[in-house]
This record gives sequence, C-alpha cells and structure tokens, in this order.
Amino acid sequence: MAGIYIHIPFCRRKCHYCNFFSLASGKLKEPFLPTLKKEIALTREYLAGEPVNTIYFGGGTPSLYRPGELQEVMELLTPAPGPSPRGEGSVLSEVTIELNPDDVTEEFVAELKQTWFNRFSLGVQSFSDEDLIYLNRSHTAGQALRAVKLLHEAGYENISIDLIYGIPSVAPGIWQQNLETAFSLDVPHISAYALTVEPGTPLAWMIGKQKSPPVCDELQADQFRMLVEKTREHGYLQYEISNFCKPGHHAIHNTSYWNGISYLGLGPSAHSYNGTSRRWNVSNLSKYIGCLNNSECIYEEEQLTSTQKYNEYVMTSLRTMWGCDGKKIILDFGFTIYDFFRKNALPMIGKGWLTEISGVWFLTDEGKFFADGIAAELFYTMKE
Repeated sequence: MAGIYIHIPFCRRKCHYCNFFSLASGKLKEPFLPTLKKEIALTREYLAGEPVNTIYFGGGTPSLYRPGELQEVMELLTPAPGPSPRGEGSVLSEVTIELNPDDVTEEFVAELKQTWFNRFSLGVQSFSDEDLIYLNRSHTAGQALRAVKLLHEAGYENISIDLIYGIPSVAPGIWQQNLETAFSLDVPHISAYALTVEPGTPLAWMIGKQKSPPVCDELQADQFRMLVEKTREHGYLQYEISNFCKPGHHAIHNTSYWNGISYLGLGPSAHSYNGTSRRWNVSNLSKYIGCLNNSECIYEEEQLTSTQKYNEYVMTSLRTMWGCDGKKIILDFGFTIYDFFRKNALPMIGKGWLTEISGVWFLTDEGKFFADGIAAELFYTMKE
C-alpha cells in the first residue's frame, strides 16, 4: 500500500535554519491549490493503481490553508476512510497535517473535525521563547501549549511534536525543561532533530558574521544522549534515530520511506518513489504552476540501479529499530553484496557502533552518533 506526500510551499516567515523549499510570501497561494489538483489528475498512473494507505501534508506550512480547502484536495486522491457505500473498507489509515502552533485556534480545530485528518504534527521546536526568537519561529511557547490543549479537547490523541536540540542560544537546563514539558503534554510521538547549519541560510550567515555562536558538536551530543535516556525512561521507543513514540504510535507514513514502500510526491520540490524509479518536482513555484497549466512535465526522473537500491536500503534501515536484515540483502542483491556488507560491518562491532542479532544488524546507542558515516562505509559502488 502506497503513501502520498503533498508539499505546501508557503510559510508565514522563513526560519533561520530552514533550507527546505518554501516561500515567505502568499503571492501565489491562491492559484496553487487549483494547480495542485491538475498535478493530481496528471500523475494518477505513477502508483499503478496501488491502494493509498497514508496521506501527509507537509511544508512549508499546510495550516496556512483552511482545513476544508485541503479536504477538497484529499477527496481527489482516494476514497473516504471507513466503509464505502458499497460496503467496501477503505485502506486509508493515517492522514497527517503539519501545523504551526499559532494557526491552531478553536475555529481551525472545529473545521478540522469536518475533515479526514487524524494525525497532527506540531512544529513546536522549543518551549522557550528565547529559542523561538533565535530560530525566527512565528509562534510563542504559550501558543504551542495551547495548540496541544485544543487538539486534546477536540478528542484528538494522535499528536506529534517536533523539537530541536543543540541550539547555541539555549540557557543551561532548557533542553531538559523542553523534554519534561513534552512528556507532561501526554503526546504519543516526538520528533527531535539536531540544529543543522545549512549553506545559504540566515543561520549560516549569522554564524559566519559572528552574530551567533557556532553550533557546538559536544552540546548536541550531550543533548542527544539526554533525549535518548529521557524518552526511554518515559516509555517511548526510539524507532528511528530522530523519532520516538509510545508503543503503537509510530508514524505510518514516514515509516514507509524507511521501509521502501512506494509513495507519490505532489507539489513543488516533492519526491516520488515507486520501487523502480525516483523522481523529483521542480523547486520553483512559478515554473511549477506555469508548466502544469500547459500540461508540461514538472519533474526529473531516474531509474534506480540495483546498487542504488542496496545503498538506500542500508542507509534507511540502519536508522530504524528494525535494523538491516542480512537475509533481505542476500535475497534482493545477492551473496556478493552481502559478503561486502558483512566484511565492512564486522569492524564496527568492535568499535561498539553496530550489533548483530540473528542476522539483523543494528546501530548501538553510540553508533547512532555516526549513522551517516557508518552507512557510507557500507555503500557499494559498481558500474552497471
């Protein structure tokens, strides 16, 4: 069963650390949704009729649109959840929307109740107003707390919050307070990411001009260790390096990325994968709208080689609690590739970075600090 990701490219303002494709302007906000609907009509064949299990509205800031406007988009994608008029069951199980806390009002939540949305990802980032100002977020800590409260009062339980650690401006103890506040809110899912300095972002400029202290690797490592320890104490599973959930509350849509399940990406800069190819839409909103209005191609595409598929499997599976399965490598890619994998993985057991249980390979807690480097050591290169 497949997933659909929809990229909404508008933001109220650009966060200092963000390098995703988004625009702090509503200039093209009105023509965007009609254009998105045209893309839906033109891309139906990509998933080859595979039933849709998840829909995810990300961004950008999807909550800049009214829930009812996004519901109209969803209804073009798949049958409604629950029994159909013919008595058939729908396979649509998870419908997620990313929300900015300042958009979550009583009126907004009341309109959500008239839609299919059943999972909510709140871009909290921090419960410290000092941090939020540093990151150039548009909301306050109080608005984040109120957003969770309003969703709970509406009967929603499947709530995730995003947090960022390693913020240079953070005062001693703030990261621990952020975690304790998150636990007190009784949300079943937390995504936590290290602050990354991406080239071309305002944060990179601020650090380069010494208007902000540089990101400290030691601080990030200490806060990541605290994150792993505290979430474990509170009953959360670290099912992916940056994602923590109470049992049974992992993100179904995001897990499909790590498990190699097909998905269709809609909107500018969105990526798609169907098991044999990968394609990506143009990262230019004017060009996206203009091309679709003329029924022209808005994406580039590549057919994946066996080596690319192996490398992607290693990179994504090692990040998860399900690990990298040696039997799958043999079955899908052959003994030669598995021998290469095992030869390069064994030394990492000695370093304390990997462990192997019944033929499945896992990152240790220490190995999670070096996940990208470990995966790179296990990548196979061969001309095909």
